[in-house]
Parts: sequence; C-alpha cells; structure tokens
Amino acid sequence: MSTRKFLKKVGVTTQRSIETAVRERIANGQLSGDETLEVEAVVTVRGLGEPIVVPGSITLD
Repeated sequence: MSTRKFLKKVGVTTQRSIETAVRERIANGQLSGDETLEVEAVVTVRGLGEPIVVPGSITLD
C-alpha cells in the first residue's frame, strides 16, 4: 500500500469513527453539539523511530 492510500484510509476511518462517537454522545446528552474538542492523532511507523503526533481541535456545529 502506498503512503497516500494508507493516509487516505486512516483519514476516512478516523473521520467515520469520530462522527459516529459525536452523534452517539449528542444523542445521549454527553455533548450538546456546540463544543470544541481537543484532538491528537498519532501515527507510528515501525522502524522509523518516533511517532508522528498531530494535535488540533474539532469545533462541532
């Protein structure tokens, strides 16, 4: 698998997981739907050393 295909798979998979988790938590009252959530993605490539950490935030609306 190429780097581009792997990262696309990671992006699609994590987006779906995050969106599902947010919908569930809004439905059960744990989130109101207007929060800003702090996020951090960590990618580890075995054999290359340190993991790649990408911090950020997601604003719900």
